[in-house]
Amino acid sequence: MAERTADATTGAAPTGALWRGRRFARAWAAQTVSELGDRVSELALPLVAVTVLDESASRVAVLTAVVWLPNLLALLVGTWVDRRPRPRRLLVVADLARALVVLTVPVAAVLDGLTFAHLLVVALLLGAWSTLFRSAWQPFFVALVPRSRYVEANSLFSATRSGSFIAGPALGGGLVQLLTAPYALVVDGLSFLASASLLRTADVPDRVPAPDDGSSVRRRVVDGMRHVWHDPFLAPMLRCVSWVNLFTMVVQALLVVFASRGLGLSAGTIGLALGVGAVGGLLGAVLAGRVARRIGTGYTAAAGALLFTLPMAALPLAHGTDLAKAAVLTAVEAVSAFGVMLFDVNVNAVMTAVIPDAVRARVQGAFTTVNYGTRPLGAALGGLLAGLVGTGPAIVVGSVAAAFSLVWLVRSPLFGLRSVDDLPDPDAP
Repeated sequence: MAERTADATTGAAPTGALWRGRRFARAWAAQTVSELGDRVSELALPLVAVTVLDESASRVAVLTAVVWLPNLLALLVGTWVDRRPRPRRLLVVADLARALVVLTVPVAAVLDGLTFAHLLVVALLLGAWSTLFRSAWQPFFVALVPRSRYVEANSLFSATRSGSFIAGPALGGGLVQLLTAPYALVVDGLSFLASASLLRTADVPDRVPAPDDGSSVRRRVVDGMRHVWHDPFLAPMLRCVSWVNLFTMVVQALLVVFASRGLGLSAGTIGLALGVGAVGGLLGAVLAGRVARRIGTGYTAAAGALLFTLPMAALPLAHGTDLAKAAVLTAVEAVSAFGVMLFDVNVNAVMTAVIPDAVRARVQGAFTTVNYGTRPLGAALGGLLAGLVGTGPAIVVGSVAAAFSLVWLVRSPLFGLRSVDDLPDPDAP
C-alpha cells in the first residue's frame, strides 16, 4: 500500500483530519481559549458599566462603539502586515498586549479607581490590538491550511467559536455573580496569555512578501481598497456584511442592558440563557459545510443571513416569569447563532479563496476597515435609538433592517456559487 505523505502546512496526512496535525491543533487550541475568554469579557465589560458604575444604555452603547472604532484603521494595519514575513509573531504580540490591557480593570477595581473613562481606554486599546490580530490572522491561516481545506478549517474554528458562546456566557455570568464584573475579566486576561503561549509553538513557514515595488503606503492602501471594490465576489460580500454589522450592532450594543434592565434578569440567568442558546451556533458550524454541499455555498450563506438577523426582533416579545423571558432569549440566540455560522463559514471560505496571497493582508484590511468600521456606527446608532424610542423598539428596528442585507447577496455571483472549488485560484500561474 502506498504511504501517505504528511501535509507540509498542518503536519497531518492530506486526507486525514486537520485537527490531528500538530501545528493546526495548537493554533486551534489557542483560538479556543482566547474565544472563551472573549465571551466572558463581552458580558463582563458592559456589566461593569451597568452594575458597578450605573451607566445608562446610551453610555454602554458608546463603550461598545469604542471597541470597534480602531477597525477604521484596519486598511493601514493590513498594508503594514503585508510586508511582514512572520504573521505568527504579530499574533503573539497582540495577545500579550490584550492581556495586559484587560487586566488593568480588576487592578483598578482593587485600588478603588475604576471609572468610565478607564473603561473607554481599555475598550479602545483592546479594539486596536484586536485589529492587528485579525489582520495577521489571514496570512497565518493560509500558511497553516491547504487551499482545498479552507471550508473544513473554517468550520473547525467556527465550531470552537460557537462552543465559546455556549460555555463563555454561562461562565462569565457565574463569575460576575461570584466575583463581581471587574474580577471576572481576569479570565479573559489569562486566556490571552494562554493563546500567546500556544501560538508561539504553532510554527508555520515564513511567508515571502511580494517584492517591494517602491510604491508608497498610500498607493498600497488605494490598491487594497480598489481590489475589494472591483472584485466580483468581494464587493457584494462587503456590502452585505457591512449592512449586517451596522444593524446587528444596534441589537448587540443594547442586548445586555435590555436583558438586565428591560427583562429584569440576573447576570447568571443572562449568561446561562445566552450559553444554552449558543448551542445553535455550534450546530451551525458543524453543519455549515454539509448544508453547503447539499444546496450550494451561495444559498447557504443567504439562508444564514436571514436566520441570523430576523429572530432578534422577537426579543422584546419576552414577558411573564423570569423563566419564560429567559426561554425567549435562549431561543432567539439559538436560531440567530445557527444562522450566523451558516453565513460566516461559507463567506469566509470564499473570501480566503479569492484574495491573492501577495496582497492578502491589505485586501483583508480594506475589507475590515469598511466592514468592522460600521460596527461603532451601529453601536452608536443603537444608543441613539434607545434614547429616542426605547431599548426594545430599537432592537426591533435593528433586526428588521439587518435582514435587508440579503439584497446584496441575491444580486451577486456568490448567490449562485455551488462550491469554493469552482472558484479560480488567484495565485495560479
